[in-house]
Order: sequence, then C-alpha cells, then structure tokens
Amino acid sequence: MDVQRIRDSRLESTPYRWAAIDRLFSPDDATLLAQSFPTDRFKRLWEYGGKKDYEFHARELVGMGASAVSARGSLSPAWRALSEDLLSPEYREAIAALTGLDLREAPLEVNAFHYPPGSVHGPHPDLRDKLVTHVLYFNEPWGDDDGGCLAILRSSDAADIAHEVAPRVGNSAVLVRSDDSWHAVTPVAKNSRISRRSVTAVFYRPGSVSTMWPPGDATPLHDYGVTRSSGWLRRAIRGLLRTG
Repeated sequence: MDVQRIRDSRLESTPYRWAAIDRLFSPDDATLLAQSFPTDRFKRLWEYGGKKDYEFHARELVGMGASAVSARGSLSPAWRALSEDLLSPEYREAIAALTGLDLREAPLEVNAFHYPPGSVHGPHPDLRDKLVTHVLYFNEPWGDDDGGCLAILRSSDAADIAHEVAPRVGNSAVLVRSDDSWHAVTPVAKNSRISRRSVTAVFYRPGSVSTMWPPGDATPLHDYGVTRSSGWLRRAIRGLLRTG
C-alpha cells in the first residue's frame, strides 16, 4: 500500500470531514489483491425492514486492538502484506496526520466484506465509538451498472448524494465520524457476476468493544463462494412466501 498517497491527501469539509484516496496500490499489487480477495472465515449479517437495510458477509483481518493478523496462514501473500501495512505505525501516523486525530491509543479493527448481488447498506452515520474509518475497495473489473458505490450523503436521505466512490481496486475513502457523517452503499446490481469487495480499517475510542465480533460470538463461519444467484434470489423467495 502506498502510504504516501494518504499523506498527500486532504480532507473535504462538506458535507462533513472525509477524503477520497485513489491509486493506493501499484498495478501489479492491485491485480493480486483483487484476484486473491479472502474467501474463508466469513459470517453473514443482514437486516431488512428495520432502521436500515443491510446485508454483507464479514471476515476478521485484525481483531479489535490486536497486534497480529487473524488467520494469517489462509491469506495470500498479497493480503498478508496489506494486513501488515494496516497494522504498521506508518499507516496509523498517516491517518492521524490526515484527520488531525490523536490515534496513538486508538484500538484498530480491520474486516473484509463481501456484499452479494442485490445487497444494500442503508444510510447511517457510524457508531459513536468509532473515530475514523478507512474503506478500501478491491473489485476488478467493476462497471458503473454494477452499483455498490459508497454514497457520501448530505442527510439521512439515500437520494441526497454529494459524492460517490466506486468500489474499484485502489479506490478508498476516509470518513471522520460525526453525527452528520451520513453514508450508504448503493444497491449492488442483482445481475452482478461477483460480490462487492471491501475492507474497513476502523480506529476506535479507547475501551471500545467490537460490535462486529462481540465477546462470546459463536456465529458459524463459512467460505464465501456465492455468485449472482445469492442474495436477490433469497429475497425473492421471501417475498413470494409473504405474498403467497
């Protein structure tokens, strides 16, 4: 990862403090990362009809406040290297310099995500325990019709979009958490041939407890290999059952 790209970036001030940072990887590294995105040790999280709709599969790369990569042996060399980069003092210092936040004691949590075809993540500001989130993307190829963009919102209205970041490999966004830092994931096309693939590196307030992997979580883990017939088909079946 080219940490200098982070050092050279500047935050936008509207609609809140955030930055889009692209070209994080060399062309060769970008291809390797996209081709070997993790597929093991995922759990599915979803909710429809609540405060916000969402569906994704999550895999821990670095546990909350940990100093080592989780299940490192099953990652490709490119992914082991990236995970180590995210744990490095240089990365932490670059995010701190960009945001002006004191991150010296902030625990870091890193997770990888598959968003299946037909999935969405509705408008939300991040939890108050979060100080700053860096979202990195790993899709190659990815067309405009595939959707799945990070939508930077002016309000809680999903249509009130100030900016979009496509989930193509090398793109990323830094979001400084506030009560107004509304964002969403636009719907992933139902006919997309692959999942939307991302990583979040989140710095938390000291003393925070993971909500993604709460203590005692016994959710079964699975390998992710779902393609275009996944999420939208399940929701279609649920809809037929409700109307039938």
